[in-house]
Amino acid sequence: MPPIINAQGISKAFGANPLFQNISFTVSEGDRIGLIGPNGSGKSTLLRILAGDVSPDSGEIAARKRIRLCYIEQDSKFNAGATVRSVAQNAMDRAAVPESERGTRFAETLGRAGFENVDAEASALSGGWQKRLAIVEALVQGPDILLLDEPTNHLDLAGIEWLEDLLEAAAFACVVVSHDRYFLENVATEMAELNRTYPDGVLRVSGSYSRFLEKKEEFLHAQSKRQEALENLVHKEIEWLRRGAKARTRKSKARIDKAGKLMGELADLNARSQRGTAQIDFSATDRQTKRLIELENVSCEVGDRALFTGLSCVITAGMKVGLVGPNGSGKTSLLRLLRGELAPTSGEIHRADWLRIVYFDQTRELDPDVTLRRALAPEGDSVVYQDRMIHVASWAAKFLFTGEQLNQPVGRLSGGERARVLIAQLMLQPADLLLLDEPTNDLDIPTLDILEESLLEFRGSLVLVTHDRYVLDRVSTVVLGLDGLGSAGLFADYSQWESWQEEREQSAKNGARTAARAAAPSESTGQLPGRKKLSYLEAREYDTIELRVADAEQILQSKRAQLEDPEIASDGPRLVTAHAEMEEAQDKVDALYARWAELEKKKD
Repeated sequence: MPPIINAQGISKAFGANPLFQNISFTVSEGDRIGLIGPNGSGKSTLLRILAGDVSPDSGEIAARKRIRLCYIEQDSKFNAGATVRSVAQNAMDRAAVPESERGTRFAETLGRAGFENVDAEASALSGGWQKRLAIVEALVQGPDILLLDEPTNHLDLAGIEWLEDLLEAAAFACVVVSHDRYFLENVATEMAELNRTYPDGVLRVSGSYSRFLEKKEEFLHAQSKRQEALENLVHKEIEWLRRGAKARTRKSKARIDKAGKLMGELADLNARSQRGTAQIDFSATDRQTKRLIELENVSCEVGDRALFTGLSCVITAGMKVGLVGPNGSGKTSLLRLLRGELAPTSGEIHRADWLRIVYFDQTRELDPDVTLRRALAPEGDSVVYQDRMIHVASWAAKFLFTGEQLNQPVGRLSGGERARVLIAQLMLQPADLLLLDEPTNDLDIPTLDILEESLLEFRGSLVLVTHDRYVLDRVSTVVLGLDGLGSAGLFADYSQWESWQEEREQSAKNGARTAARAAAPSESTGQLPGRKKLSYLEAREYDTIELRVADAEQILQSKRAQLEDPEIASDGPRLVTAHAEMEEAQDKVDALYARWAELEKKKD
């Protein structure tokens, strides 16, 4: 069967700047393609071209007849007055969904997405719920292919896990632009990177994100060897050209042409091999105080709703706190409390004297009409960074901006470029405590790597809100979790927070079942139905399950030890693989314990 979409030899440029040239990209049945690339490489533009919203400058695109394609942009917007119900119903109208299927499709799709109030106004929803609604709007149409541009940017961690489960079970094909490495590892069956480093402009690999990293490393190693061999060949040809021709002989025209081609190939390879990385380095003060902020029995309410109650914790020097919780649980409100911008409803907050706090706001407000030059250096042509005067052009280059961009308005920058401007502004302020609210949104993976290293090396303290689980696991030394129901707690890491949530959910379900049994009428005999005894096979299973649990726990312990190995922790691909193996081992232990409990109940 032919591909759903087949794009061949397409190019696109804006003005004099080419985004990509002569690339080919196909999407077939069942594909789940993760699309990555540096900021400005043209990922969003490629999605728009595949969706038919933008025409390429050259090349051809063929789509299978009568396919239903849905494209979800980075920012979800809904008309004033539209409700959750009307958005879904209008989408089914556009897709001409048969009346007989609409009721079931509507109920199932919105129910699985977690919508309880279908008459809520769409534009009044939080960013995360608007993103869920945009995905629902696509799903009710029954797509053959779904194109998603940075869908995890506005989703909370629970929303990301919901989307992962959705895409893994989906019958449709999808192409997802994302920089969330755990998300890509869990969802993608193929990876593609848009980057001028590659001869074809794109590197595509079958398999998970970690497999892609392995293949990319192999490619770059081979390219480096080729570059080295070419440099040696070109050096020899230049030496030959410099030597004068012998008497009554001429230099071979073919060899001169060959030397020219070799030099051209080397120049092209050198140009493609140049990969810039942003230089991020936050400045800490020399404060010696150990206790920076202390919260005693703090509660915070918004309107009639308690975001969290009775929160007590101490932020000490060098502490790196990952702040997690569902949308609306109070993460941003807690950051405002720490800054002193908001007063607690009850309890007390004590701050060290002359505490210097630097805050990164997730709303990222930059004047779109201000030039990049003024945004980076508001008071002249230089900035003072770590007691050194740096010219604005050099400062811009640290964040991968060219001299030609300095006079461009900020409004013309991509989301990732605007994020780099805000980080540059942040770096000029020495801090005892960094409060970062979703700093990872829109950043490409190389910049995320640099940001992670900078946060790990930062000598001050940090409170980090992020939906990027990889960054959270790598940077935070402790996790503060808000459950959205008024409770909060400190955890060793994100997985412990997840386990705590799952235990609470299971306890709630068990409580509901107990209440239901108590309320249910008894059997006609007046007795509860007797429990089934173990079958022969179940009895044999029960006899060995304790030993299997012990073996599984031993394997889990070894996988956890791997994660703590400094050699693995500093190696991105190995760390991703080790984490996946640890999660698989944890799932097996959990399944065995659940089965053991089930057999115990039958045995009694």
